[in-house]
This record gives sequence, structure tokens and C-alpha cells, in this order.
Amino acid sequence: DETEFRNFIVWLEDQKIRHYKIEDRGNLRNIPSSEWPKYFQQYLQDVNCPFTSQERQESVDWLLGLAVRFEYGDNVEKYKNCQPATTTNKAEKPTDPLIHLDSSNPDFKAGVMGLANLLKIQRHDDYLVMLKAIRILIQERLNPEAISKARQSKEGLPVALDKHILGFDTGDATLNEAAQILRLLHIEELRDLQTRINEAIVAVQAVIADPKTDHRLGKVGR
Repeated sequence: DETEFRNFIVWLEDQKIRHYKIEDRGNLRNIPSSEWPKYFQQYLQDVNCPFTSQERQESVDWLLGLAVRFEYGDNVEKYKNCQPATTTNKAEKPTDPLIHLDSSNPDFKAGVMGLANLLKIQRHDDYLVMLKAIRILIQERLNPEAISKARQSKEGLPVALDKHILGFDTGDATLNEAAQILRLLHIEELRDLQTRINEAIVAVQAVIADPKTDHRLGKVGR
């Protein structure tokens, strides 16, 4: 939502970043103004953001990082003793191969950017962060098991919609056809649910119908 986005930027500047003096924030606070995008672009330039106002996701991500840095700077004593979420054995050597990469190498940057564009991954000013995102996507979505699951498709039989009575008329042939399709899909879901219920009942009955025999009592069951 455009209004919420503008309010969010103003809140970041007012509460966390505070790059402008209070009296200089008027243009940014004038949210209904048609010229607000121009002032937002100027604001990004003033805080030395590497992204433009057209790159909203990237610029917001960068501004949030800046806000966190300032928040820490204002409360160093509060945050410096915080324990990390996970602790590792100091004797263990780091196993992340990314730490040995030269992120300033132009070829490295070009390669990462090419992969990010190919996989439609959001841009980030830190190329190592982008590379980690690429690695996560490949591990979770592009491994052989994930690809095989994605390729699995259910084969069905063609259905003649004109042979199924809808039960009501919307007054539009296209809407009637869409309603018939939705009804058939709903029936299919109900059938699948009934099948699962039947399987659960059978499993429970199999347990109940197999009482344990207590030879000491000389009878079956209790």
C-alpha cells in the first residue's frame, strides 16, 4: 500500500535514522504530495543508499540495515553483552566456504548478479548475502528430490461440463462454467477427505479388533 509505504519511510527517519533535522523533514512527511517520490529519491541520495526509489525492496532492506546500525550505536551498552542465538565450539574451524571468497572481485559480483537475475532473487548491496540466498534456494528448491516432486502431476479424465447440473444460474455463461468447475473441484476435495477418514477408521478398527491375550486369566481382553 503506497500510503503505508510512505508512512513507514517517515517512521524510519523520525524514530531510527534521523538523518535530517526535524525542521527539514517536512517534504518527506508530506505523504499525500504527488512529489513525494522525488523527495524520497533525494532522501536515498542524502543517506548514500546505493539503490534508487524505483528499487523499493532493495532500498527498504538497506534502510532497515542502516536503522539497525544506528539503533545499536545508540544503545551499545545494552546490546554489546547480548549472547548470540547459537554458540559454536571455539575449537571448531569455520566450514563455510563463502568466507574465503573475494566479494570485491568484479567477476565475482558479475557472476552473483547473473545468478540472482536468473533465479529471480532480490538484489542486495552485499554480494555474499545474495550468494547465500542463491545457495539456500538451490538446496531447497533445485535439488533432485524437490524437482521430482514438482514434476509430479495428477492425470485426470476429461469432464463434460454440460452434463453436470449447476443448480442455479448466475445469468452469465462464463460464470456458470466457472461455478461448475469450482463445484467439481470441491466434490473432488470432499472425496479425498472421505477417503482419508475411511483409512483412519480402518486403522483404528485394526487396533481395536486385535485384543491382547492374558494367558494368566485364561481369557481374551480384560
